Amino acid sequence: MKKTYFVIFLFISVTLSAQEVVHQTFKDTRVINSHSTETLPAGKLDFRIGHRFGDLAGDLGGWPTFYGLENASDVLIGFEYGLKDNLMIGLSRTKGAGELRQNINGLIKVKLMAQEVEDGKPFSLVLVGLATGSTIASADGPGTLAFFEKAAHRLSYHSSFIIAKKFSNRFSIQINGAWTYRNLVPSEDKNDLVSVGLASRIQLTKSLGLLLDANFLFSELRTTENGFYNPTGFGLEWETGGGHVFQINFTNAKGLSETDFLPNTKFNWADGEFRLGFTISRQFTVR
Repeated sequence: MKKTYFVIFLFISVTLSAQEVVHQTFKDTRVINSHSTETLPAGKLDFRIGHRFGDLAGDLGGWPTFYGLENASDVLIGFEYGLKDNLMIGLSRTKGAGELRQNINGLIKVKLMAQEVEDGKPFSLVLVGLATGSTIASADGPGTLAFFEKAAHRLSYHSSFIIAKKFSNRFSIQINGAWTYRNLVPSEDKNDLVSVGLASRIQLTKSLGLLLDANFLFSELRTTENGFYNPTGFGLEWETGGGHVFQINFTNAKGLSETDFLPNTKFNWADGEFRLGFTISRQFTVR
């Protein structure tokens, strides 16, 4: 009988060990522009504030605007909540950096697979869905995107899958594939947009990490000849303890949501058209 109990105990121990999940592939649910594979634990409420300033240099930056600090390209205020450890939802308001402004963003994020220690699952897999609605007053007549003949013209959508792997406590990397759809676009544009992304976290100290983030657009219309650029950025992230995460970053993207910055990034690093941004995240337990 003792041998039987010992075998059962050994089997359970080995099984639990094989199923141990890798934690904190990234410290936050976002990298810089892109979502990460992190989801909120069940019962956690995340209050988020995001801010993008104006151009740091170039024609619209420099001393006259105090290197962009006197301008706000976009602002985000929102709440996100973990329904389960692998399922979170969110609601936020953004100023908007494109023609569609005063945006309400609804988010759902599902972790389909979590990376496991040693010989377990080799990576994490997450699906993200985002719906954005502009609440700006409709223009008086056609000729601008802010003229909404139908309520549906206010809506844009984004979906993506993200695969990430934490190679060590100091290095994580992820890739994503995404599809963005806007109900209303200029006549020479297309409604849908396909993109891929690459992001990484390099942990410099116990609480400080370096973030890298880039998205690449697959569209014959979104070329440098047409004045469009791929949204890229880098930043530093501090985990200050007590549920606080603070991030400071530089990026050529103005918008803070995928339905905004993916279609509308027309800003070139080489011309000084990049900006300082920050994100503050504070988590609370709500059950």
